[in-house]
Amino acid sequence: MLIGELADAVGLPSQTLRFYERRGLLREPGRGPNGYRVYDQSTLTRLNFIRSAQRAGLTLAEIGSIIDLREDGTVPCTHVAELIDNKLVDVRSRISDLAVLKLELEGLIERSQRLDPADCTDADVCHILSADRVAKPTTGAEPGSSS
Repeated sequence: MLIGELADAVGLPSQTLRFYERRGLLREPGRGPNGYRVYDQSTLTRLNFIRSAQRAGLTLAEIGSIIDLREDGTVPCTHVAELIDNKLVDVRSRISDLAVLKLELEGLIERSQRLDPADCTDADVCHILSADRVAKPTTGAEPGSSS
């Protein structure tokens, strides 16, 4: 199968396939008598693996490390499990960060509904976001307070 046919089969641009080749994610394809790249079913299988790994949040570098292990004769499943465990830790952290951001944005929306645009000064730029007017989220006891 030629590069255009492969690209159509997986829904990726030909340039992406060439990029994956340069990164070592795809094996160098054979060449036909005309010099065109000729791909076999194993490339389609590899591309489906890459797409699946990307959907799981793995980076191309991480995917490359999995492929390298496999090509070196090592079953990469333990490595993959570690990668996805780490990815889940990152996702949980991002969810926590996003929850804090959500609360901050909700507070700013509430604030924007209370403030009068006529009271906004040039010095404030926008008094909804003015640092001296926006309450900072607290993470426990205030400094100087006694517990």
